[in-house]
Amino acid sequence: MRSGVLVRAVVGAAISLIALWLVLGAVDLGRTIDLLGRADIRWVALGAVFLSADLAFRALRWQRLLRPIATVRYPPMLAYLLVGYLANNILPARLGELIRSHYLGDREGISRASALGTVVVERVVDLVAVVGIASVSILVLSVRGVVASAVLVGGAVAGLFLLALALGIVAHRLPGADRARAAVARWPQVRELGSRLQGGLAVASRPRTLAEALAVSALSWTVSILAWAAVGQSIGVELSMGQAALLASGVALASAVPAGPANLGTFEFAAVQIGKAIGVPADPAFAIALLVHAAILVTTSVAGGIAVARLGWRRRSAEAAPEPGS
Repeated sequence: MRSGVLVRAVVGAAISLIALWLVLGAVDLGRTIDLLGRADIRWVALGAVFLSADLAFRALRWQRLLRPIATVRYPPMLAYLLVGYLANNILPARLGELIRSHYLGDREGISRASALGTVVVERVVDLVAVVGIASVSILVLSVRGVVASAVLVGGAVAGLFLLALALGIVAHRLPGADRARAAVARWPQVRELGSRLQGGLAVASRPRTLAEALAVSALSWTVSILAWAAVGQSIGVELSMGQAALLASGVALASAVPAGPANLGTFEFAAVQIGKAIGVPADPAFAIALLVHAAILVTTSVAGGIAVARLGWRRRSAEAAPEPGS
C-alpha cells in the first residue's frame, strides 16, 4: 500500500510539474504580475466569501449523505470536511479524502469503511454535477475543440463511475456473489470491511438522500461559479455566467486528475486552456486562476488548521472504540 501511495505521489508531482511548465510557457509573467498587482481586493474578498459558502454547502451535502447511516451534527461535519481539505493541500492524489473518513469514523463511532463509502458517493455526485454544468456551458457558449472533447471524456468517466457505484451497491446480488463470500469467509475482517464499505455506498440507492445531495450540489456550484465571476471582476474581466460556469466546472474536472498537492499546475493549466476557448486571453485567465486558487488554499488551510486544533489527532476514548471492521 505504501508503494502504491508513493507511486501516486511521484506521478502526481510529475503531472503538476508538466502542467506548470506548459502554463509558464504560454503566458507573459510580467503581464500576469501586473494584473495581480492591480487586482481589486474587494472583489477577491467577495470571491472568498462565495468559496466559504461553497465549503459550507459541501459539508451539508456530506451530512445528508451520511444521514441513513448516522445522524451527525453539522458543526463537526464541517470540521471533518475542512480537515480533509487541509490534507489535500499538503498530500498528493487527494489523500485527504481518507483523512476525513478517518476523523468521521474515529469521532462519531462510525465504521471508517462506511464513512469512506459516503465520501465515494459524494465524489460521484460532484462529478456528475460538474459534467452536467460543463456540458450545458459548452452548448450555450458554442465551445468546440479540446475543451469540448475533455468534457465529453469527463462525461464518459462519470458514466463509468456511476456504473461502478451501481455495481458496488448490488454486488451481493450479482451472479457468483455466494462464491465470492465463501472465498473470503476465511478472512472475516476483509468480509466485514467490504460489507461496511458497501453500506456506505448504499446511501446512493435512497432516492430522497440522492435528491437532497443533488439539490445541495446545485447550491454549492452556484456560489462557486459566482466566486469565479467575482474574481474576474477584480482584474477587470467581466465573465458571463456561462463563462464562469465553464471555468469553475472545467477546472474541477481537471482537478480530478491525480496531481501534486493542492492540484498545483493542473488547476492553472485548465483555466488557461478554457480561457482560450471562451475568449479570455492567457494572461488574464492565468491571473484569475491564481487568485481563485490562492483564495481556496487560504480559506481551506486556515479553516482546516482551526478544525485540526479543535479536534486534535487523538483517537476516541476506549469507551467509544470503533466497532470491528471499521
